[in-house]
Amino acid sequence: MDKLQHDQVDPLRRLMLGTAALGVAAAPLGLVRPAHAAASTSPSGTPTPRRAQHTSFAPLKQVRAGVLDVAYAEAGPANGPPVILLHGWPYDIYSYVDVAPLLAKVGYRVIVPYLRGYGGTRFVSADTLRNGQPSALAEDVLQLMDALRIRTAVLGGFDWGARSADIVAALWPERVKALVAVSGYLIGSQASGQVPLVPDAELQWWYQYYFATERGREGYDKYRHDFAKLIWKLASPKWAFDDATFDRSAAAFANPDHVDIVIHNYRWRLGLAKGEAKYDALEGRLAQFPSIGVPTITMEGDANGAPHPPPESYAKRFTGKYEHRLITGGIGHNLPQEDPHAFAQAVIDADRL
Repeated sequence: MDKLQHDQVDPLRRLMLGTAALGVAAAPLGLVRPAHAAASTSPSGTPTPRRAQHTSFAPLKQVRAGVLDVAYAEAGPANGPPVILLHGWPYDIYSYVDVAPLLAKVGYRVIVPYLRGYGGTRFVSADTLRNGQPSALAEDVLQLMDALRIRTAVLGGFDWGARSADIVAALWPERVKALVAVSGYLIGSQASGQVPLVPDAELQWWYQYYFATERGREGYDKYRHDFAKLIWKLASPKWAFDDATFDRSAAAFANPDHVDIVIHNYRWRLGLAKGEAKYDALEGRLAQFPSIGVPTITMEGDANGAPHPPPESYAKRFTGKYEHRLITGGIGHNLPQEDPHAFAQAVIDADRL
């Protein structure tokens, strides 16, 4: 295979170290930020934890959606305009535990599903491939929308969730009213995953290469709690979350399919695991890096310690109404949980673009 031209390489794989100073901090519009929402500092200079306003959702619901029986949280009026919020790895629906009530309060119907391999979401059949490839995860979103009879929705996400939201917006724009994507355009391909990065950038993907080995699979299975906690600390170095906050989310990793999904996802990216043939056409379209034309707000925290592309590398991928926001104050990778007001505001504003 010929080496890909620079502009053809997945923007996330074209990682540039450091956070680009592009965009502006979001100005509140209709949402009031409580004084304790931002991190404070102790006399010793050590950040003190941001206190979540909420620690639980209403009782979760279940719905059969494609190959999955999906567990999801719901908030807000049943007839409100729908918003679907998608979490990443290694996180769960609690990334939106403070976002959901903010949006529900202003009239949105908020749906927050556990992704395949997390929490109470289960495969209907034991024979279904535990597939973590991007197009399969994106199709889960469509299947959920169909099961809930939601024709169009505002989609929001970060990490894996932002990738799925990007894919749905790119390939099925008629289903997406607006998009909020942390770290922007995360659509990639196996081919782009073969392109070497500079050593410092490769270092940030250390866990991907660990997962490529059987030792890595066994290690993640055995130490998934400690592994996830390490990722949280590296990805959000200024977020002083407490044990209770982490443990609420870590419970989702006990899902019997969790390790299979995570390992398959990262191995597939490197071309070390096969996907399903039924997704070949979709992955072929994604390998062309399709543009996204729906109204979009992309976001980035100023202290994101996870691999992420600089905003200027993906701005041209968004061809509709578009805005980028840099959220300041030591905000890391899990932006919805670290600054729920900024994320909720972006959803409201994207819906109005």
